[in-house]
Amino acid sequence: MLSHLRPAIALTVFFTVLTGLAYPLILTGAAQTLFPSAANGSLIDRGDSIVGSELIAQSFAGNEWLHPRPSASGWNAAATGASNLGPTSAALIATVAERRAAWEAAQGTTAPIDAVTASGSGLDPDVSPENALAQANRIAAARGVDAAAVRARIEAAIEGPFLGLYGEPRVNVLLTNIALDEAFPMPPSGGEGQATE
Repeated sequence: MLSHLRPAIALTVFFTVLTGLAYPLILTGAAQTLFPSAANGSLIDRGDSIVGSELIAQSFAGNEWLHPRPSASGWNAAATGASNLGPTSAALIATVAERRAAWEAAQGTTAPIDAVTASGSGLDPDVSPENALAQANRIAAARGVDAAAVRARIEAAIEGPFLGLYGEPRVNVLLTNIALDEAFPMPPSGGEGQATE
């Protein structure tokens, strides 16, 4: 009996150390060496503070900002998720209609689908180029600059599909708002303009 237990215990300990300790440490070390930004959450520093992650959406409420997609979780990364309402849900239809009316009143144009529907996670950091460009006039008016200059800044922020094949063109909201702040800073009375919690 002991002759059968000893190899079983030894193999259990060996594979526990190998897969539970050595393998994670090797992968963590490789990730920190090869992709340090991604391994640490793609955090964005601005001055002495971290303003967010380029992978997680946050709320921007002022007219001077590019606004993200709606979020069923209120952009709360600790409570991420969708509304779980189906396409025939009266509550979902009413919510989308409210969002559409508010968005179109603010932008003065027809709302693209990603401006009125939340993503599955509620934390999608990107919007479609159509959505972003439709917000240019509002942003330009709030910042007191030419709308064409804001559109050019947004167009420069458009990212293509991954490897030219996977996904859709997109605009990262946080990175674009930082670029807008750098190109067209708000007057001191407007404050620094941080994302709302």
